[in-house]
Amino acid sequence: MILDEKLAAKFARIALSHVGKPYPYKMDHVLLGDEDALPPRALHPIFFGSFDWHSCVHGWWTLLTISRLYPETGEAQAIADLAGASFTADKVAIELAYLRRPLSAGFERPYGWGWLLYLHLEASRHSNQEWAANLEPLARAFADRLHGFLPRLTYPIRVGTHFNTCFALILALEWAEQFDAVLARNIRRWAVEKFSNDRDCQAWEPGGDEFLSPALIEALCMARVLAAGDFARWFAAFLPRLADREPEALFAPATVSDRSDGKIAHLDGLNLSRAWCWRSIAPLLPAGEKAIAEAAATKHLDAALPHVAGDYMGEHWLASFALLALQAGAG
Repeated sequence: MILDEKLAAKFARIALSHVGKPYPYKMDHVLLGDEDALPPRALHPIFFGSFDWHSCVHGWWTLLTISRLYPETGEAQAIADLAGASFTADKVAIELAYLRRPLSAGFERPYGWGWLLYLHLEASRHSNQEWAANLEPLARAFADRLHGFLPRLTYPIRVGTHFNTCFALILALEWAEQFDAVLARNIRRWAVEKFSNDRDCQAWEPGGDEFLSPALIEALCMARVLAAGDFARWFAAFLPRLADREPEALFAPATVSDRSDGKIAHLDGLNLSRAWCWRSIAPLLPAGEKAIAEAAATKHLDAALPHVAGDYMGEHWLASFALLALQAGAG
């Protein structure tokens, strides 16, 4: 199962339909007085669409990634035009001002932080545009927050939702490797300290509203911070019964009973993010276990890809996770 131009164009059309859609919108906003009761577009002139701030950020990541991979698609020019009108210095300044508000220190921590850094990384790959230069102050602001947050985070957050530490670190590390060597070193050190002794994961999942596998996202994080040989040894102890396809939960796609329920719809994302993890980890495993991981990825993709569009509760974000999974298998 591969990403091709036809599927990429479909994802682009989905994202174009919602990154500028102002309502419905779920705010992450602390009001300090009546004057703070403002519409999303006034507070977030770039990321006011896609139901919430973080989904708009990774909707934009989807668009920029597709326009780079498939510049000849009919949607590429529309993406470039909209990005040029959106990623301006004036609008970035307003987004930055929001971060300076009292009680905004925890805004979008850590999920939105990781995605904003990942978006800036993708923007930097469009060297003929000013998008990355304009977005860089916002990326630096979130990187600064991550610098300060990691030393205070005594315990990793292992839930399968937005608060998961590993997911944010995976995205942030890729950015930091290019833009902030100190942050990259700190992420690696922190992850090794917190996860290196984890053994025999039981994988009590999925939770009813999770879109990440706590087990597999930790494994992918360790794959990114460890050398290949060290990861192989760690993974063999972390999931020692992989050859027997245990824990069984990691090989069974989640059942989604109601895609109009925003929380239950998360489970389509779980299937896609598991596929991303399995596909990313597979090349690092021995041949037999590699085949098991690849089969698990395919099974999860088959379960979720037909549902990337349909109901807005999934449609406003699932294409990003489908793109992560399909890119992981691109070579």
